[in-house]
Amino acid sequence: MASGLVDMLTLPNGVSYEQPMGLFIDNEFVKPSNSEEKIETWANTISTNNQIVSVHAASEHDVDIAVRAARKAFQGEWSQLSATARGDHLRKLADLIDRDKELLAAIDAWDNALTGDVDETYNVFKYYAGFADKIFGKTIETDPNKLAYVRHEPLGVCAQIVPWNFPIMMLAWKVAPAICCGNTVVLKSAEQTPLSALYFGKLVQEAGLPKGVVNIISGYGRVAGHALASHMDVDKIAFTGSTATGRSIMRDASSNLKNITLECGGKSPSIVFADADVEQAIKWTHLGALYNSGQVCTSTARIYVERPIYDRFLDDFVKYSKEIGKVGPQFASDTFQGPQVSKTQQDKVQSYIEQGKMSGARLMSTDLAVPEGDGYYISPVIFADVPPSASIITEEVFGPVTAISPFDTEAEVIASANDTSYGLAAAVFTENIMKGHRVAAKLQAGMVWINSSNDSHYGIPFVCVLIVHAVYEWETDAIDQGGYKSSGIGRELGPYAVDTYTQAKAIHVNLGNKL
Repeated sequence: MASGLVDMLTLPNGVSYEQPMGLFIDNEFVKPSNSEEKIETWANTISTNNQIVSVHAASEHDVDIAVRAARKAFQGEWSQLSATARGDHLRKLADLIDRDKELLAAIDAWDNALTGDVDETYNVFKYYAGFADKIFGKTIETDPNKLAYVRHEPLGVCAQIVPWNFPIMMLAWKVAPAICCGNTVVLKSAEQTPLSALYFGKLVQEAGLPKGVVNIISGYGRVAGHALASHMDVDKIAFTGSTATGRSIMRDASSNLKNITLECGGKSPSIVFADADVEQAIKWTHLGALYNSGQVCTSTARIYVERPIYDRFLDDFVKYSKEIGKVGPQFASDTFQGPQVSKTQQDKVQSYIEQGKMSGARLMSTDLAVPEGDGYYISPVIFADVPPSASIITEEVFGPVTAISPFDTEAEVIASANDTSYGLAAAVFTENIMKGHRVAAKLQAGMVWINSSNDSHYGIPFVCVLIVHAVYEWETDAIDQGGYKSSGIGRELGPYAVDTYTQAKAIHVNLGNKL
């Protein structure tokens, strides 16, 4: 690897590794073609002023080079491989991820403050490795003189933009189904968390994928993200991030009417009925609201509790939060909640906490100690009796802030749960299974958990959208007020992701009709 394209880094856990810093294009790490711009990454728990490394940032010209490499691979060697051979490449990647899972987890923990592992990343690649040769077409019966069948073909070059909250896992959600279907990809990592994606480029090399199948660039959204979304030779763009950025992606993608998948924000409700297993409901709603420091798009932190158990739920929820919710460095084994990803995010969450206090909601203290000095920590905050118009109810906080309110009737809580511009997820807690199914069907959300929260599975579709009106005017500000659901378009994971990375082609064969 050329000088300036790799650095030997030592993680806080003492492990040293080689960190690529260049752009991964055509199976090589390279410097930008016409720019010296770099992205600085920062450790947010060792010291709030401790820079990890600077990685090269892609220019618009670099994006074009990456897209051309992906197009060449799609039209060349990659398209000539059998589906089984594609699956073999995915399986090799899965095995390498499994081998390096502790390192990848540590890189994301350092770069992002994520407390967790990368088992999901391995499982996603393994799942789509098995799916590669199971993408079926169908025949359609018409009359004896015609054979009609449908092929499901890859789209071509897929641009992918991933967020900072789950860097390597979101990469897996995007890359694995795309190449499973025979596409090639150009992936842009989040500005805040580029490191694990670049390390993944080394695994692509080691797995022996043909040149240009997977290209990975670091870059700023205003430059590289815009260039990818608007590029005329990109066939699809998949994006995970904020709703505001999702709208910009849609505008840019209209340049050539790209196929598009958007997984955007959420303000997901949890509904706890009086007949629920309260102890389990508390544990699941706590996990659903506060996992990954609340930095989860499907966070079910808007909690509605039926009035007969409301006071008990509040007391026990606060008690459980004190017992389990230790705030501390992400490398500590007993930490439940690490720091927020950045000072910007910390300030944003603190602003919402102040708004919550001014809304008239009742603040329930957890009294959890927060480490002094190092890191952008926020002690988890629980609000009770939250007015329906409060910003902590209506807007995505993306932090450890829980808003709890009582309800009296099923109809009332369904209306409250649906009173949001988002439609990503919801959770329902009840021992009455008929009630659970009934309420789940009425909730305007792409995913509903019954008696759990956020226990997603790589084989189950992650559905990003629910549109409740026929007219779609995304260019205007009316989307926030007009009843649209702003959580995205399309689906990820499971067999449904294959539909988003393939296109149907109908073949008509004349077996004897004469003119």
